[in-house]
Amino acid sequence: MENSEFDLIVLGAGSGGIAAAIRAAEHGARVALLEPHELGGTCVNAGCVPKKAMWLAAELALMQKTATALCFSGDERTLDWPRFIEHRQRYIGNIHASYRQRLDDLGVVTLRTRGRLVGPGLVTCLDGAHSGWELAGRGVLLATGGRSRRASIPGGELGIDSDGFFDLAQPPPSIVLVGGGYIAVELAGILSALGSRVCMLVRGERLLEHFDLDLSEAAALHLRHVGVDLHFGVEVEGVTRSGACYRLRKRGSAPEGEVDELLWAIGRAPNTEGLGLAGLGVATTTDGRIEVDAHGRTSVPGVFAIGDVASLGPQLTPLAVRAGRALSDQLFGGALAGPLLDGPVPTVVFGRPPLGSIGESEARAKELWGDGAVRVYRGHFRPMLAALAGSELRALVKLVCVGEEERVVGLHVAGPAADEMLQGFAVAMRMGATKADFDATVAIHPTAAEELVLLR
Repeated sequence: MENSEFDLIVLGAGSGGIAAAIRAAEHGARVALLEPHELGGTCVNAGCVPKKAMWLAAELALMQKTATALCFSGDERTLDWPRFIEHRQRYIGNIHASYRQRLDDLGVVTLRTRGRLVGPGLVTCLDGAHSGWELAGRGVLLATGGRSRRASIPGGELGIDSDGFFDLAQPPPSIVLVGGGYIAVELAGILSALGSRVCMLVRGERLLEHFDLDLSEAAALHLRHVGVDLHFGVEVEGVTRSGACYRLRKRGSAPEGEVDELLWAIGRAPNTEGLGLAGLGVATTTDGRIEVDAHGRTSVPGVFAIGDVASLGPQLTPLAVRAGRALSDQLFGGALAGPLLDGPVPTVVFGRPPLGSIGESEARAKELWGDGAVRVYRGHFRPMLAALAGSELRALVKLVCVGEEERVVGLHVAGPAADEMLQGFAVAMRMGATKADFDATVAIHPTAAEELVLLR
C-alpha cells in the first residue's frame, strides 16, 4: 500500500464501524476499515437481518392458521427450509455487495484482517496478505462488536449459539433454549411457529429482565399459549451428548429427557481479545467492554469506541450506527461536540407477538423520579384479527408518565404490529410529548395504535 497514513482507522466493519467510515469519508477523510469477516457484522450476518427474515417466515406460517380460522380453505403450505435459507443468504449477499460498492465509491481502504493497537495512532494488521502492515491514523475507532457467550460448565461447548441457529439445515424436532433475554424469546417464537417443540430454561424469575415487567409477563404468557415449555429458576450444570441427542444436568424445576438440539442464548461478550488494549492503557469495564464517555472517547486520547464493544448505551444496531455517524460528524464534519446518544431509545423484541418499548420502564421511572411523581396508564384489548379468529389472547399498551404535566417517559406495547407502530411515538417522546398530547390526538380506527391515544 503506497500510503499507510489515515485520518481514521476503523477496526470492525459491523453496522457502527461502516456507518462511521462512510460518514468520515463523506466529509473528505482518508479512512481505513479493517474486518476479518464479511461486511456488516452481527446484524447483517447473524443477527437483525437473518433473524427478521426467519421471523417473517414464521409469521407467514402463523397467518395460514389464522386464515383457516377466518374461513379460508385449501391445503396449508409448508416452508421449504433449505430453499428459504438460500433465498435469505442471497438477500444478505446483496447487502454485502452494496456495502462494498459504497465503500469503494468513497475511497475507503478496506482490508480483510484483524488489527491491533501497537502505539498512539498505530495499528498493525494481523492476518493474511496484510499481516505485518502498520497503519498510522489521527484517530482509531474500535467497533469490533460482540459474540455469543457459552456457559462455563462441563459440556458447555456442546450445542449451538445464536450464530449456529442460522446455520441449521432443518428446524430441529425438539430444542432446549437456555436463556431468557431477547435472543432466546425471539428464537423460541420462530422455532415454535415453524414446527419445533421448544423448551426454555431461564435462570432468573422472569423473561427480558431489562424490559418493563408487564412486557416480560406478556412475553411469558404468549409463549406458553403457543406451546413453549417455559421454566424459571433453572440452572444448567452440565451437558452430555448421546448420539444425535443432548441431555442436560440441571438444578431447579425442569423436565428430564433428551432433545435434538441445544441452543445457548445467555448473553454476549465484547470482542476485545487481541486489540492490544492493555498495552496501550485502554480502560475496560468489569464486564470487559471498552470504557468510554458520552462522546465515545476511551481513556487514551485519539482512540474511540462504539457499539457492542463499548460501554456506551444498550447493545442495539441503530445506536451503533447513530454513534458512528455522530462521531465522524464531530471529528471531520465540524459538528459541535456533544453526546453521541441522547433521548429515549425505541427497541423491539421480534417475539410472538412482537414487543415494543421506548424509554423507561415503570420500575426505572420510579427509581429516577420517585413513586409519587409517576403515573401509569395501561390497557388490554383484543386486536381485531385475533377477535375475528376467535383468539382470547389480549394485547397490552402502557404509558409511563412523570410530573404534573405528565410527560411520557415510557411507552410499552405487546401485540401485533408493535414493531411498526413505535417509530412515530419515539419522535413524539423525543419532542417531550405529554399525556395531554396523546389525549388530543385523533385516533385511527380500527387499529392497535389507537389504543395508545385512547388510554384513560
